[in-house]
Amino acid sequence: MSPVLDTTLIPPQDREEFIRHAVCESVVAVDIDHHRPAGDISAQMKLGAMGPMTVLSARSTAATVERTQRLARVDEEPAVFLGLQVSGNSLVVQNGRECLLRPGDFAVYESAAPYTLVFDEGVDHHFFRIPRAALALPERLLRDATAVRMDSQNPVAGLAFTYFSQLAVTEELHEGSQAAAVVEPSIELIRAVVASHMGNSGVAKVPLEATLSLRITQYIRTHLSDPDLSAAHIAAAHTISVRHLYAVLARSGISLGDWIRSHRLAECRRELAGPNGRLRTIGAISRSWGFVDATHFSKVFKQTYGISPRAWREQHHPGTSKVRSAPEPD
Repeated sequence: MSPVLDTTLIPPQDREEFIRHAVCESVVAVDIDHHRPAGDISAQMKLGAMGPMTVLSARSTAATVERTQRLARVDEEPAVFLGLQVSGNSLVVQNGRECLLRPGDFAVYESAAPYTLVFDEGVDHHFFRIPRAALALPERLLRDATAVRMDSQNPVAGLAFTYFSQLAVTEELHEGSQAAAVVEPSIELIRAVVASHMGNSGVAKVPLEATLSLRITQYIRTHLSDPDLSAAHIAAAHTISVRHLYAVLARSGISLGDWIRSHRLAECRRELAGPNGRLRTIGAISRSWGFVDATHFSKVFKQTYGISPRAWREQHHPGTSKVRSAPEPD
């Protein structure tokens, strides 16, 4: 993600204009009221892009953002926004509705109609901008979905929040072939969550099927630590048969057992090299990621990475193995 703005580098008297200009140039033209003296205003913004999608991650002091009737009329390319609440609360107002967003919630709103975003507790938000033409949702359905709180009570919405939160901060997905690969499933996921949340099963059917592989792999990622994770459990969570599960994953080139094992190993490898690597035993780390047999874990780790987990940890935390009171598998 490219830094767009950091007000610590800007004279206080210029901050309001710099913030407004950064938002208008990178996302959409809006008016911003900071409700405080210029010297008390602070903001940090980062910008990323994946094909036609733009993401702005912003943190700032309290503000009210308004897309006025005048600004909405001069919109050149109508866009739909996905606003994800990271911390604190905010209010979204559009089309005669308003919704309060709490951490883990999100809402959609569109640029072609006036809207107001109220951040009384400060801004901590990811904003995704998608051309309305690319989203291709019926106009009435989209209008009815604006300023409606989407939360984890809808499993598809819960997946969408996790997915887009990760997409916002994973810079490797903001460029080249990686960016191109995430555009279509991302747009289909937005279509699916809007249509399913509004109860339109007909519109939701196609994008739900199109995003099934994405939803399955995201489910597996969030349940990697469960030693009982199995094809039967995964299929049941998505109300499909095990046979359908394997067929969907095969179309994406995924072998279920290999995919689960490789991602569990990657998490163990990451944790062994991280701060917790020196605080926990290798067995405890492997069990926390679903490996029930420490000896088997060490064997597949070495087969995969060409180094034992103990040697890998020693590379990143020299001397750790010497202070262990109990022997650990290689």
